[in-house]
Amino acid sequence: MNKIKITVVKKVRHDELIEKYENPIEHECDVKLGQVFFSEHGEMPQGMCVEAWKSIREFAQALAKGGGNFFDGWMKDPKSAMVSCSDGFRPVSFYIEAVE
Repeated sequence: MNKIKITVVKKVRHDELIEKYENPIEHECDVKLGQVFFSEHGEMPQGMCVEAWKSIREFAQALAKGGGNFFDGWMKDPKSAMVSCSDGFRPVSFYIEAVE
């Protein structure tokens, strides 16, 4: 099974949507741009947001098992994926790659 590297490559904040639709919250996503997580055996990395993991889990687990080439050549590196968490107010994009 491959080790999976998960890198935070982009964070976006949609203030106009937050103001219009979101109730006040006490805790926002605290991942940092450039932060790296490692998944062993396709398991959720320690410290990763559970909701973000739900969004990327299938891709990470497939890569951990040697899969890849998602959507017939979507990524330049077939052993990688670019997936965002499902937060419509503050989406975070993760670059997921199999590493040796």
